[in-house]
Amino acid sequence: MDLDISLAKTPSLLRRIGALLYDSVLLLGVLMFAVMLVVIPYTSLTGTSPNEQPLHLALMQIYLAIVICGFYVYFWTHGGQTLGMRAWRFRVIRDDGENLNTGDALKRFGWAALSLLPAGLGLWWSLIDRDGLAWHDRQSQTRLVMLLRSGNKP
Repeated sequence: MDLDISLAKTPSLLRRIGALLYDSVLLLGVLMFAVMLVVIPYTSLTGTSPNEQPLHLALMQIYLAIVICGFYVYFWTHGGQTLGMRAWRFRVIRDDGENLNTGDALKRFGWAALSLLPAGLGLWWSLIDRDGLAWHDRQSQTRLVMLLRSGNKP
């Protein structure tokens, strides 16, 4: 892609949060469907809910974490944008300007999860970072870049 990263504008914290809110609506639907795929057959076979067994509940939580990870990894590796990122006109790229591969996206997702855990401190960091990057941007060697109104390149 050969983008000049130094010229690319970084989206504001409000844009990041806006995209997260958009994505959460879509992700809620995806998670509801994912739960339905497991709970209906499970309940039909056992007559109970997975919530009644601690092991089954833990497995369901792991399954849903994998679904969430898969959601972001898929979108980041197929166009660099989730629905929320598309609505707020920014995308994710590697620090060298290239698109993310699966390894890059998994790394970014892992660091983003850690970055958001302490009350979102890693995201709030973007307000004081000299380049406007969050902790997970730095750690995963990826960044968000604003898009021009009519194209897909920053």
